[in-house]
Amino acid sequence: MKKFWQWVRDETTESRTLYLNGPIAEETWWGDEQTPAAFKKELLSGSGPVTVWINSPGGDVFAAAQIYNMLMEYAGAVIVKIDGIAASAASVIAMAGGEVHMSPVSMLMIHNPSTIAWGDSEEMLRAKALLDEVKESIINSYELKTGLSRAKLSHLMDNETWMNANKAVDLGFADKILYADGEEPADTKDARTWHTSNVGLFSRAAVTNSLLGRIPKPKAQENPDPAEDSAKQDIDPAEPSGVPADSLYHRLNLINH
Repeated sequence: MKKFWQWVRDETTESRTLYLNGPIAEETWWGDEQTPAAFKKELLSGSGPVTVWINSPGGDVFAAAQIYNMLMEYAGAVIVKIDGIAASAASVIAMAGGEVHMSPVSMLMIHNPSTIAWGDSEEMLRAKALLDEVKESIINSYELKTGLSRAKLSHLMDNETWMNANKAVDLGFADKILYADGEEPADTKDARTWHTSNVGLFSRAAVTNSLLGRIPKPKAQENPDPAEDSAKQDIDPAEPSGVPADSLYHRLNLINH
């Protein structure tokens, strides 16, 4: 059995994190008793709050429906965090979060369900009827989370709507943008210091410090004047950038401070 999920337990706090990566039920789920039972057993093997990280393009809508139900039935709090993509069936699972948080560079996508059908015209009509009902069931989960009208949600699905974090929050699919209030990823809090004005992924100071680390520090001078050096515009043919390394170092140092 190829698992698309992974559990991580913090031995200190006893909190649990569930990672859903890649296609949902890539091999089997529908008509399979083993896979859903294994997922449910692992979910119920502990108690307390659960954080669910999602990075999935979607997959089997029936597998997603069962996972959604299991998370909704779970006695503890469930927080969903989208760090890459929650598309198609994965977006349904995301709706099970009491809170849904999105990375500022993540995406959420909703669209109409699809299938492969074979047979005569009656079979095609039955396939269409099935897809119509599946769509209604998916809308049920979106409606509960967002409070949007069914007509609005149906229209968004018809158009295959892609949402960045801001749009998802505006429409009610998400509750919060990660790191916007200075919150750190759990595994990097001790590794670096963030300024509250940073969104969390792109930092001018980090870029400047990185460049400074790659440029040789100027040799000591008797009366160094960084301001004077930074104003120099001498072109040195030996420098690929056309700016002397000493001058570039002082300019970056001024920006950094």
